[in-house]
Amino acid sequence: MFETIKSGGILMIPIILCAVVALFIIIERIHYYVTLKNRDRKMMETVVDCLEKMDYSTAEADCIRADTPCSQVIRTAIKYRRLDEANLKEVVQTKMDSVVQQFEHLLSALGTIANISTLLGLLGTVTGNIAAFNVLGNGGSMGDPSALASGIAQALVTTVAGLVVAIPSIIFNSYFNNRVNHLIRDMEADVTQVMFRILGKEV
Repeated sequence: MFETIKSGGILMIPIILCAVVALFIIIERIHYYVTLKNRDRKMMETVVDCLEKMDYSTAEADCIRADTPCSQVIRTAIKYRRLDEANLKEVVQTKMDSVVQQFEHLLSALGTIANISTLLGLLGTVTGNIAAFNVLGNGGSMGDPSALASGIAQALVTTVAGLVVAIPSIIFNSYFNNRVNHLIRDMEADVTQVMFRILGKEV
């Protein structure tokens, strides 16, 4: 395995670095989204109960404890509950817009890694082919077989390595973006439920 990686040349170093960073982002985001759903569910159960009892201080404490984008928006709604409906909605919407970036954290980096690793693989293909053609050009019809094989190996290994990093990165980036859209919809539903209770409307 090491010899195969080594045959890819110096371009394997940035490709491997891309792989390590992409793996870290994928694991971190999976853990974040799984724990986020559990924390929001528990938070909503306690907050709704507190709002029914008009126990706003405990509801705010539950939001602080959950520390999720949704809980931050709900805490803002509770904090500014004395505002009139129009101003309260405006404050809550502003807060909601600001927390969306927490859902999208590191996703742009994952998309960039997918593009970079593909281009690095392509660059390795080009440089490997150039090396192989140089061998043929300098050595007649056949050239040095070992040098020729080295150039071809570099082209093939970097291409495969770049794709191995890029394909999972693209798949997970697409999945995470879809997950973000679902999380935003869930957050809007939870916030709307809380707003109705604060404003004294039927849910």
